[in-house]
Amino acid sequence: MCGIIGYVGSRACKPLLLQGLERLEYRGYDSAGIVLREDDALDYVRAVGNLARLKEAAGSNGSDSTHGLGHTRWATHGAVTERNAHPLTGCDDGRLAIVLNGIVENFRELRRALAEDGHEFDSETDAEVVAHLIERHYGGDLVDAVRAAYTELEGHFTFVAIHHDHPDLLVGARHETPLVIGIGESEMFLASNAAAFLRETRLVQFPDDGDIVAVTPEGATFVRADGRAVEHTPVELDWDDETAEKGGYETFMLKEIYEQPDSVRETIGDRARHGRLELDGIGLSEDELRDLRRIVILASGTAYHAGVVARYAIEEWARVPVEHDIASEWIYRNPVLDPATLVIGISQSGETRDTIAAVKLARRRGARTLAITNMMGSQITREVDSVLYTRCGIEMAVAASKTFTAQVSLLFLVALKLAQLRGTLPADELEFIVDQMYELPAKMAAFLDGDHPIDEIAQRYYDKPFFLYLGRNIGLPVALEGALKLKEISYIPTEAYSAGEMKHGPIALLDEDTPVVVVATRIHVYDKIVSNIQEVRARGAHVIAIATDGNEDIQHHADDVIYVPEAPAFLQAVLAVLPLQLLAYRIARLRGLNVDQPRNLAKTVTVE
Repeated sequence: MCGIIGYVGSRACKPLLLQGLERLEYRGYDSAGIVLREDDALDYVRAVGNLARLKEAAGSNGSDSTHGLGHTRWATHGAVTERNAHPLTGCDDGRLAIVLNGIVENFRELRRALAEDGHEFDSETDAEVVAHLIERHYGGDLVDAVRAAYTELEGHFTFVAIHHDHPDLLVGARHETPLVIGIGESEMFLASNAAAFLRETRLVQFPDDGDIVAVTPEGATFVRADGRAVEHTPVELDWDDETAEKGGYETFMLKEIYEQPDSVRETIGDRARHGRLELDGIGLSEDELRDLRRIVILASGTAYHAGVVARYAIEEWARVPVEHDIASEWIYRNPVLDPATLVIGISQSGETRDTIAAVKLARRRGARTLAITNMMGSQITREVDSVLYTRCGIEMAVAASKTFTAQVSLLFLVALKLAQLRGTLPADELEFIVDQMYELPAKMAAFLDGDHPIDEIAQRYYDKPFFLYLGRNIGLPVALEGALKLKEISYIPTEAYSAGEMKHGPIALLDEDTPVVVVATRIHVYDKIVSNIQEVRARGAHVIAIATDGNEDIQHHADDVIYVPEAPAFLQAVLAVLPLQLLAYRIARLRGLNVDQPRNLAKTVTVE
């Protein structure tokens, strides 16, 4: 989730690059850098921290360079250090540089092969292999070298290359991450988002996946990886500055809901490939993972719901007992811990006070501790034995969306890794689930881009005074998260319960004016869920069911049905939450509310 900006033209590009990076800083602020083509060399400036640090390092002296690249980093591989900041170079005395957004999934294999050929690496990043690959293929034609390097890469990425021997030329490649070309008068821009150059031009071109683009001041030319020329018609964007920052969406929350396929794709990234699981940050040896006798998952709010999902998956797949608890309650329980217990603390920001206190207590009591967070360098990372990062980029809206599905996906990988080491899943079943994990982002995108009746349902129920959410098994934490979203952004009183518990109290709340949202995806307790739905319908309440594609039976039991794609039972949690996020969003918008900044809420809770 990094930011890229490039420029070729007649103006001094240093201020244009820095201005563009300001507009892209929401994509990452771990470190930043620029490279300018000067007459005698490429001139690099890199700095750790936010963009102010880069500006300070770049100084106030001017530069006449009219050709350069900028990058703001959201770290995925390697610590937050200056040597891991982009631009990254090869071995040719810094004459070639690249910037990259995304994940190179086969970087380990490529790095080993390049090292055997004599290439020396300076960073810990996956991206550096791209610079060395281009260098290996370079024979005087930068476009051909980029095209050849592209064919060797696996993953999802956009990168742009600059070479001192090619004045006024930038060459980029796109594969499943964004790249947009800005067209000016005798000048051109490349960027991760049009917001980076919108003050200069609104005329753009959008490359397709698999396109190699060569940009000079005169324009852009496009070829496919096989060398075939292609064209892209320029489009005039009708965006203002605020809309541009939101990627054309009306709010940050809606943008982030639709970013979830990319966030999950990046979080899975190189960690699950061809049936293999690589969780380098987990911090325990294979023997220690096999010998775990218990796992405790601690978190608050949305992160807690991700932990509840994980409990079902870990216990089923890896056969390890799991306890989940709200961090602020657990720390006052005088918990029983030992070295065979792994305590997992989940915090989007890495600064949640209750969760930090919990993992600190667990570490003092002798348990192994693992943090799952979206923020490299945050406080929780300094209080635990090891860290696994989600790769979501900054989440601007207060109500979490993309961080939830990324946390769940990462916890699924932990569960599968444990199952693999402990031999608790047959090899073919484990490989099947891993492959299905890899297909999750495409299924998420298919749902988000498809037709569904959410707008109509929201229109019918947005003014109701109370909602009830129900689920069983893996559907319960999905219901909990859906209800939380509705409460957070629409301010409608909402209860979420296990469907089996409904008859033990909440059923008294139902009448003919009550919408009841039921997570009824295809799992082994589906028949029990249908029975609970019938109990709801008998009281006159209206049932909105979240169901799996192809399930026509549910239409006999629910007033409204929203279908999500087919997936293995537990993976359906990632899909089933999407309609609940959108339903809460549409209801809140119909009520005229500020969904990005709900009243009384803060993005990061740093007080008890």
